[in-house]
Amino acid sequence: MKKQYAGDGVVIIKKYANRRLYNTETSSYITLEHLAAMTREGRDFKVVDAKSDEDITHNVLTQIIMEEESRGQTMLPVSFLRQLIAMYGDSMQAMVPGYLEASMDSFRRNHDQFKTAVEGAFSTGPFAGTPFADLAKRNMAMFEAAAQAFKPGAPGMPGAVPFEAATATATGASKDDEIAALKAQLAGLNEKIDKLNR
Repeated sequence: MKKQYAGDGVVIIKKYANRRLYNTETSSYITLEHLAAMTREGRDFKVVDAKSDEDITHNVLTQIIMEEESRGQTMLPVSFLRQLIAMYGDSMQAMVPGYLEASMDSFRRNHDQFKTAVEGAFSTGPFAGTPFADLAKRNMAMFEAAAQAFKPGAPGMPGAVPFEAATATATGASKDDEIAALKAQLAGLNEKIDKLNR
């Protein structure tokens, strides 16, 4: 895909009534795929309505997620979506965005360590070299991130801990504790797989 953008500043994207997106940095029309690529590359952009100059970045990013989800490889489980919808109008609603943002920030910081632990477990376990191991490596990170955000004990859920404590736990745990937790989760997953194969 040819790059439709350049530079490091915030790129202004104008959205017209005909739904076309115009990149003011490159003076060219782009698609949602271009915006998704910019997001993956860490480019910061702001989408504004060409007529009213209203900031509609949130709506466009949500539209990109819907497009990605409709392509068959969904990242957001139905249970997660239901719990998220249920939080609208709840007294805890205002805390959810901050909690999700902190969770994703923590996940991104630990991504490489998590990936190495998962790859090591599946490269030496009973499923090493199998298609299942490849599938598990690809999907483990996204399932873990979604599951952690709304499992019991997360803010707003039964057995919840305070938001500050949950965030501190997510970001303040030592690397040894995180690795031990990952190994325990992988051992549990292997046990479940063994039972399924019997």
